[in-house]
Amino acid sequence: MVEFSDFKKLDMRIGEIKEVENHPQADRLYLLKVDVGEKIIQLVAGLRQHYEAEELKGKKIVVITNLQPRQIRGITSEGMLLAASQEGVLSLLTVDREIGNGAAIS
Repeated sequence: MVEFSDFKKLDMRIGEIKEVENHPQADRLYLLKVDVGEKIIQLVAGLRQHYEAEELKGKKIVVITNLQPRQIRGITSEGMLLAASQEGVLSLLTVDREIGNGAAIS
């Protein structure tokens, strides 16, 4: 079981995908620039098999913003987007009404 105090350590925010590029060293990865309110962060995400780049640009997603940055195939990822998957189908966690970039998930 995860203690509630541990869960509260995660800084989850609404982010808007501003740019999408193919990862130069991986066929399944995108490089995303995501506006999380106070800054724009870069994410490396394995979405190319599930989404076209045009589908992602402008989409509001849920992002964990305070993970330790990680090198993925030579590129720094500064957070993690949240998605659900089942039987080969992947779906990004999004919002159901308009809300500003950087809104906190609580």
